[in-house]
Amino acid sequence: MRKKIINIAQQKTVAPEQEWLNLDGLVEVELTSEDAAYPIESALLADKSSGWRAAIPGKQMIRLVFDHPQQLKRIGLHFVDSHTERTQEFVLRWSSDEGKSFQEIVRQQWNFSPEGTNNEREDYQVDLKEVAVLELLINPDISGVDAFASLAQLQLA
Repeated sequence: MRKKIINIAQQKTVAPEQEWLNLDGLVEVELTSEDAAYPIESALLADKSSGWRAAIPGKQMIRLVFDHPQQLKRIGLHFVDSHTERTQEFVLRWSSDEGKSFQEIVRQQWNFSPEGTNNEREDYQVDLKEVAVLELLINPDISGVDAFASLAQLQLA
């Protein structure tokens, strides 16, 4: 066994924020709706902070179509709702054949509550090669109530 005592200051660490891809110029975004005050760029670009919101209630889709297939190692999602009590479900899936077929990465539900859990942050470690399309499907309220989908941030590495 080999062993070496090192100083903490000598360790090289990369902040997670430095790993994220700059999606501007890498993707074309297709989406089902968009509130003009909360455009999709606000959830995808690092220098924006307001996030995206749908213009109409109900199920929504955000599709990132890559100009050139990408390898993805990490996907970060952040949802915030401090106003409405609801159960949201999202599905994250990908395609290597330009959207002809999809493989599901994750399907997850989350309960938002103004008095408690109003913030969902997910960080998925993945090993996806030749990603041509990444799709996020959001059902903002599985009970069928007219709720607006929103996304604070989507990051890829």
